[in-house]
Amino acid sequence: MTSEPKHYVLILSCKDVRGIVAAVSSFLTRHDCFIRESAQFGDPSTGQFFMRCDFEAGAATPAQGELYSRFSSEVAEGFSMNWQLHDLARKPRVLIMVSTASHCLNDLLHRYQAGALPMEIAAVVSNHEVLRGLTEWHGIPFHHMPVNAANKAEQEAKLLALVEELQVDVVVLARYMQILSTELCRALHGKAINIHHSFLPSFKGAKPYHQAYDRGVKIIGATAHYVTSDLDEGPIIEQEIARVDHTYAPEKLVVVGGDVEARVLAHALQYHLEHRVILNGHKTVVFK
Repeated sequence: MTSEPKHYVLILSCKDVRGIVAAVSSFLTRHDCFIRESAQFGDPSTGQFFMRCDFEAGAATPAQGELYSRFSSEVAEGFSMNWQLHDLARKPRVLIMVSTASHCLNDLLHRYQAGALPMEIAAVVSNHEVLRGLTEWHGIPFHHMPVNAANKAEQEAKLLALVEELQVDVVVLARYMQILSTELCRALHGKAINIHHSFLPSFKGAKPYHQAYDRGVKIIGATAHYVTSDLDEGPIIEQEIARVDHTYAPEKLVVVGGDVEARVLAHALQYHLEHRVILNGHKTVVFK
């Protein structure tokens, strides 16, 4: 029986100069690799170059460790690249954080069970017990970590220990209604995704959909972004809107907004899992 060829994704960024694409493609050709998909972007505002290359290994392609070593010495070092080589046979491990709202968690669990997202859910962590039943019904471990001003540092330390123990690749804040400390944000830099309604900063605080109703908004939306110490202002991965009108009561706005939030979070997570997102300062490059 013939085994499936190894499948990799290479992502990189570096100073935008001539010859990068040629160097990468020539290297892969020399090592018997077949390029399935390639995308690149040069940012004129920063002078940075970004590339994502999806390829299959051939019969003469060396093992991943050797391929990594050769690319580093033959290509990456010469261009001072920040780069990663991902084996798509390994599904990233995800930890989901929630509070009491179930719509984003339920959507992610459904997509996970349906095989629509290439991931393994390692655990769900919550500061409430409300969503334990939903989580455990799907066969996912649930960890209750209540948070208050007195124990916040202790609980965040437990969370980081759990991330390390479970070998978590990405943390998803699926309507987790706690502000993460600056230290935790730094520890999870580039590997924690949050979702929020796009009324910010216009409608901060409690009941944003009710505030939006009172102002007669005509569109509502959601934003998924990487977590930083600047509240809800991290690099944006995905956004989406829905049109509404004067007939929408606050309760209907909540339903429509929740649906948008779930979709946007799932799409952003999928782009991250498929290694389609590269940080570009305070922004992102997303190769869809």
